[in-house]
Amino acid sequence: MKRRTFLAAAGLALIPATSWAHGPTRQKVTLTTEVAASPEEVWEMIGNFQDMSWHPAVFATNGEGSNEIDATRILTLGQEGGPTITEILYKYSAEKMSYSYRITEVAVEVLPVTNYSSHLTVKTRDGGGSIIEWRGAFYRGYPNNDPPEELNDEAAIAAVTAVYQAGLEALAERFGAAGS
Repeated sequence: MKRRTFLAAAGLALIPATSWAHGPTRQKVTLTTEVAASPEEVWEMIGNFQDMSWHPAVFATNGEGSNEIDATRILTLGQEGGPTITEILYKYSAEKMSYSYRITEVAVEVLPVTNYSSHLTVKTRDGGGSIIEWRGAFYRGYPNNDPPEELNDEAAIAAVTAVYQAGLEALAERFGAAGS
């Protein structure tokens, strides 16, 4: 009986330690915009995994594999010689106007995330035009407990939101707001 009581007490003593040791949680961001152009017109602009010139932060896109699964691309940001992000395509459907990719290499100083995957989709909008949805899931840039401020969950969410917002605003400017 004493042994069972001891084991129960020891087990209870470990509960707080396990709650502190959980590490980061997966974060998610989803942004959408509605534009006046048809889904086909929008998809023609954004549907090529090898061309991200529509995003204002992207200076150049270089890659291999076209829109085939496991195609790769390297995004150069800002200017020639700027920081880069390497990505791989893991799902693509021209019919559904959607593709999914993940980052394989990025410095956390450039984008404070790890284990990042993203999905870009164009849908038909009721009443005409298109809905562009960009969503992603990721962990913060610092995988351990007590991250520095620039690598915490809030910094990761803010950075991904800013990337998506800039791209969607550029598309809305190019194609016009839906209903206008």
